[in-house]
Amino acid sequence: MELEVKIGSIGSTEECDLFKGQWVSNPLGPSYTNNTCNFIDDTSNCLKNGRPDTGYLYWKWKPYDCELPPLDADKFMKSMRDKSWAFIGDSILRNQMQSLTCILSKVEEPVETYHDETSKSRTFYFPSHNFTLATIWAPFLVKYRENDNIANSIRNKEFQVYLDTLEEKWTQSYHKYDYIVIASGQWYLKSIILWEDGKIVGCHNCAEKSIKEIGVEHPYRRSLKTAFNFITSSDHKPLVFFRTWMPDHFEYGEWFSGGICNRTRPYKEGEYNGKEFDQVMRDVEVDEFAKVVEVASERGTHIKLLDTFHLSLLRPDGHPGPYRHYPPSDTNKTAKIQNDCLHSCLPGPIDTWNDLTMKIMVDGGAIKSSSHMFVI
Repeated sequence: MELEVKIGSIGSTEECDLFKGQWVSNPLGPSYTNNTCNFIDDTSNCLKNGRPDTGYLYWKWKPYDCELPPLDADKFMKSMRDKSWAFIGDSILRNQMQSLTCILSKVEEPVETYHDETSKSRTFYFPSHNFTLATIWAPFLVKYRENDNIANSIRNKEFQVYLDTLEEKWTQSYHKYDYIVIASGQWYLKSIILWEDGKIVGCHNCAEKSIKEIGVEHPYRRSLKTAFNFITSSDHKPLVFFRTWMPDHFEYGEWFSGGICNRTRPYKEGEYNGKEFDQVMRDVEVDEFAKVVEVASERGTHIKLLDTFHLSLLRPDGHPGPYRHYPPSDTNKTAKIQNDCLHSCLPGPIDTWNDLTMKIMVDGGAIKSSSHMFVI
């Protein structure tokens, strides 16, 4: 498979940059609903949790120079017979995996064959197609552990992160999958103490003031180098999609300080450019991906960029907001309601990520549009 190397459109076809476009009205709406899909986490089931507006469901991504058809579940399943997919990363990738599961369940309902104690890692099996779909929890991609001496508060949790050692949960099972979607980033904004070569090299947002604050750009870049080196060095050669940074849309605060997201329409081009660290993180990704493409072509590694950053930036209306649980209000009327302005409602804008994935596969030859046959 050919590897696209042009910065800004890595992963697109020569004829069309799939990631440059606009959100346009879509009267047909999504291909599934929260009533037809049984695989939506409660925290993403916005309509069930009382979200009153539905306008966010009726938009589709339109690249400027071509059409982006919705994922054809029947064609996808026929092409994936005897194959397997893994989504490796954090809860945003799990969000995408659930979207794909909902789309595919129109063809066949899968059975859950595995989940860990927290259900962060899960595996589903489609028996009629001998097709496996998994999500593997690895929020930093590299090895990490949670400090035991920090108060048990999500806001106050601190993590030891080992930038030169990958998380074994995914590296030990990497050989089992034919297709992999991988992403990270968000957890590097947490309180982290950073290790390389067996010693502490710095931290970000850490409580220990004697450790040097080094920000998030270096640790994120270093972890991507470690992950990409493993992928290109592995004898196993799946088709790998690296998904770019997911911007949040918190306004008037952050997730821990009363931030909200109550917009009901997409942004127009130029109306919102994101936060400063959004662009920093995406620049790191594009830079490191451009480097790995050169190595990949020499080593026979198949890797493509799923550049969802810009199209996601324009969708402040697609998040659960206060509708991450039911009822959306807190029983303690004096407490602030915690909004989710990062993940996607299901159905929601994240469904487009799977449409893009299939389009890249069709245009790249991984799925033949006419014969429904899988090719290598």
